[in-house]
Amino acid sequence: MKKISLPGISNLKMNIISRRTRLYYLSFLKYDFKASITVFFVALPLCLGISLASGTPVYSGLLAGIIGGVVVSLLSKSELSVSGPAAGLTAICAAAIVQLGSLEVFFLSVMLAGFLQLLLGAFRLGGFTHFIPSAVIKGMLAAIGIILISKQVPLLIGFNKPDFWTNELFNIITFNNGFRHIDDLYANTSAGAIIIAAGAFCVYWSWNKFMVKKVPFLPVSFIVVVFGVLSALLFQNCFTSLQLNPTQYVTLPPDIFGQVKLPEAGLMFSDINVWRNAVVICFVATLETLLSIEAIDKLDPYNRITPQNRELMAQGAGNMLSGFLGGLPITAVIVRSSANAAAGAKTKTSSFTHGVWLLLAILFAIPLINLVPYCVLAVILFRTGYNLAKPKMIYTVYKQGREQFMPFIITVVSILLTDLLIGVLIGFVYSIYFLIKHTYQAGFVVKESMEKGKKYFLIELDLNVSFLNKRRFMELLDKIPEHSVVEINGIDTIYIDRDILEIFQDFRPKAIRKNIHLVMFNIPSVETIVSH
Repeated sequence: MKKISLPGISNLKMNIISRRTRLYYLSFLKYDFKASITVFFVALPLCLGISLASGTPVYSGLLAGIIGGVVVSLLSKSELSVSGPAAGLTAICAAAIVQLGSLEVFFLSVMLAGFLQLLLGAFRLGGFTHFIPSAVIKGMLAAIGIILISKQVPLLIGFNKPDFWTNELFNIITFNNGFRHIDDLYANTSAGAIIIAAGAFCVYWSWNKFMVKKVPFLPVSFIVVVFGVLSALLFQNCFTSLQLNPTQYVTLPPDIFGQVKLPEAGLMFSDINVWRNAVVICFVATLETLLSIEAIDKLDPYNRITPQNRELMAQGAGNMLSGFLGGLPITAVIVRSSANAAAGAKTKTSSFTHGVWLLLAILFAIPLINLVPYCVLAVILFRTGYNLAKPKMIYTVYKQGREQFMPFIITVVSILLTDLLIGVLIGFVYSIYFLIKHTYQAGFVVKESMEKGKKYFLIELDLNVSFLNKRRFMELLDKIPEHSVVEINGIDTIYIDRDILEIFQDFRPKAIRKNIHLVMFNIPSVETIVSH
């Protein structure tokens, strides 16, 4: 059989590819190049600060930012989202490192979390987050915000001991010997750090108030970092009594890639907590990613929709690589993504290029990065935590009523008193309680009247009638007096649980004995099982 060639189809494919390449190229020159610089200025201080808050070396956050920009953006179908280390995972990472006992084992958990994300995407399970009530999600984010804020307090006052993440601060969070080291905390404060932090808060407020619309291409986080660096240099050269100690600055080694320690795969079977933390990281990273891409898709002027399962596979590949190289967990991040959209980005070349800028920074600008004081990064993270747990948001949930506020506040308190996974499960179970309660109270409506001297009961069934209504039906039918008329109307009902149908079936002979006239519409008959 002679093979027929179709040169027209191959030419069409080449034209489509070249057209897409040209589109990306023109978009990059006109929009995405400028947007990538804006995102870089947002991402750099966040990568540094999130590393600090997570209790990992500073390069871990930078590696995660580079991989999130370069690798994830290539694999993702999202045009506007930006991936990197997330503030929402800092508390989880800090607790996991303490529990697992070493950074290498923690990075192994990050690798496994990425593998689990790959499986979720491959089996098309990305929609599982839709089954988590919004009140529980808001409670989880608020609790993470509260923890993030509390963890910045030592940095804001200049506490400069290298082990504070695993001792004083962690104990304050868990209320385990929380006040034993207060005297030590006070003795190691720094007046210079307090002044710089206070000034940074003022810069943050005034820039957002007066300058953000006039100079939109400069993000406030970058301005705050520049203020902190200049203030620290001023104290060092002019006011030596206020100068910061070397331990109060970011410290990147000259050869970052020489610091990379590859995790040992054999450790995954030595401790069940490796898998437990991998599940927690996978769950939260997946949740934050899917929430972020849903939000950023709404900002897309072209109404492009990101495939959830493809995004999970991209994030999973990024997290496996990040954990392998000693980086933090990666998610799609709404702060960087919204900055990307606001800066006018049109395609994912902006996210990719911001990752390239981060790579160039750690290759050629380490001396400049090492001038950044920790207290300034703490101000940025404090603000990030505040955005997660805004009092206005909490009040809005409160105004929505008890059914929204109770699962929210129970989730917050549970996470603060236990850990994130257990806290979310408690909040979820409490939400299920409300669902069961409402389902129990719903199911049917009874209308009672008198007609020709007889009591008339109209029982109108809802769209769905579950077994949870079993007790209410039994009590209602048992209380109907003799010589009554009962009409059970299921015309608008789609589903009736078999337990309910058996109750109706068992009521037929009882109705005959009590001279009750029973009429049923759209109620199928079933056989009941009688025990002998």
